[in-house]
Amino acid sequence: MKVAVQQEDLQLLAKTLQEQLLVEVSTAEVFEVKCAVNKDGLMILTQHASDVIVDAQLIFAVIEEVLQSIAPRQEQRVQCFLRVVGEQLPYAKCFLTLKQMGIWGDGGDEEAGGDEEAISYSSSSSPSSSSSFLTYTPSIDEIEEEEVFDPFADVPNLSASKPAFQVKPILLGAALLGIVVLGGGAYFLTRPCVMSECQEIQNAEQLKTKSPQLMRRAKSEKELVAVQQQLTAASTALNIIPSWSPRYQVSEELKASLSGRSEKINQVVKALQTGSLAAEKVQTPAHSLEELQARQHLWRQVIAPLEAINSSSELYGLAQGKLLNYRVHLHAVNQQIFTEEKWLKKLTAAKAVAVSAENRQATAKSLNDWQKVQSTWLVVINTLNTIPETSAGYEEAQKLLVDYKPKLVVVRDRATKEQLAVKTYQQAVSTANQAKVYQQQNQWQAAAIYWDQALQAAKKVPQDSLYYTQAQSLIEPYSAALKQAQEKLQVVSSLQQTRTDLDKTCTNGIRICTFSIDNTGILVRLTPEYDQIRQNNSANPNSENSDTAINLTNHLQILREALAVIGENANLSLFLYDSQGQVIYTRTIN
Repeated sequence: MKVAVQQEDLQLLAKTLQEQLLVEVSTAEVFEVKCAVNKDGLMILTQHASDVIVDAQLIFAVIEEVLQSIAPRQEQRVQCFLRVVGEQLPYAKCFLTLKQMGIWGDGGDEEAGGDEEAISYSSSSSPSSSSSFLTYTPSIDEIEEEEVFDPFADVPNLSASKPAFQVKPILLGAALLGIVVLGGGAYFLTRPCVMSECQEIQNAEQLKTKSPQLMRRAKSEKELVAVQQQLTAASTALNIIPSWSPRYQVSEELKASLSGRSEKINQVVKALQTGSLAAEKVQTPAHSLEELQARQHLWRQVIAPLEAINSSSELYGLAQGKLLNYRVHLHAVNQQIFTEEKWLKKLTAAKAVAVSAENRQATAKSLNDWQKVQSTWLVVINTLNTIPETSAGYEEAQKLLVDYKPKLVVVRDRATKEQLAVKTYQQAVSTANQAKVYQQQNQWQAAAIYWDQALQAAKKVPQDSLYYTQAQSLIEPYSAALKQAQEKLQVVSSLQQTRTDLDKTCTNGIRICTFSIDNTGILVRLTPEYDQIRQNNSANPNSENSDTAINLTNHLQILREALAVIGENANLSLFLYDSQGQVIYTRTIN
């Protein structure tokens, strides 16, 4: 199936898709969207730079959401492609089958919108959901097969070239008819052209012979009128010939011939006069479709009698010369009517889609719903913006834009708020999951930080958003998890301080003791080196190193006291053993 579509429709669709990608895809500024049609239907190409990594499913889903906003009138196929700039072949594609008509086609008077129909996909990526779309039909000759897909290849030059037509100038010479004055008294004694020569018939016969050449030489309405006046004058002059004159029959034949030629000239003159009137009207712009249609009818009135002149007529050359100009004017009016009808259809369709947008807005219950409403309003605004000042619908379109633009702003703000709410909610859930991972790894400091971030994210979800209730349900469990993580962190921090204190206490020039901490408490064991020194001093109390023995005894007492303080600060039981495993000192927590 091959029908026509205006290039402006494709440009409008591409612009709408580009703007929607800017809203929903973070890397959309690197995309280029092109739309075209081939014999199979609408084709949409999205291109990006080679250094950009994109989600093909997301791109096709965004395109689908824009297409959902409008309903096609008849089944039509849409092909979507994703390609790297500079590459010949696309690396991802999807196929859609659309069921209803919306804002983009030119056919029919039905209103846009309607029930949404299913769209089928055949693709490496699989966008989902049902949608509706506008029918597109080709305005270019053919699009190459998808292996050499280029929507703008072989686009024909739409500017119409005017056929060359030249009329060779003909100089019109004005032949003056001499009047032979017949003398003689007999003429005055009888009726004209009865008994004497008839100058009127001679003049008429001469004009009958000369008039075809005069008619062929005429290049304007004024020159034709001059010839017509001569024919009328010659024909009127024949009226003086009475019916009993032997020349009466000849005069009647001459009158009929001259009158016939005069009537032919009169038809052309009327056409030229109507053409002048039509030419004056086109000097001022039309303000309505009805005015354009009246001009179209006027030009047809001009053209019809001139087209009826056959090639053997003396007036054929003049008629053809004028027809070229008149047909150009008629073509221009036809184009204006076609364009005006197109804009008025777009205006009507935009109003119908606006009603659909308002209905969707009234029932929106999810982020996806609000994004569809935003996309629908965007289609309406972009369509109205395309209606030019030269269109009779421009003033109404501007009034509608004043009404619709604030609605788009409200919907866009709401969609943005809902999108932010979803993002914040998802951030809270994602952060909480990471906190759980750190908690399982006993990394309580990281767990406490992430639980706090998750809690704060849940609290930031706006109250008037759709995710507020879900976010509120997260606050209590996240608060409990944060409290638990902070308590665990405090215990870990306390144990770390205990280890630091034990390490300092068990080292004094030599390694005095070793330690371990578990659920039973703090276990401290004297090193063999320290025990050996202590035993040697105990075996020789009266030696010259007796002061050293006393110092070691005092040191052991100080060590016990220091360890007791550490155990008390850590709120853990303390067990002190010598290097052989014998208990030296015990302090338990009740």
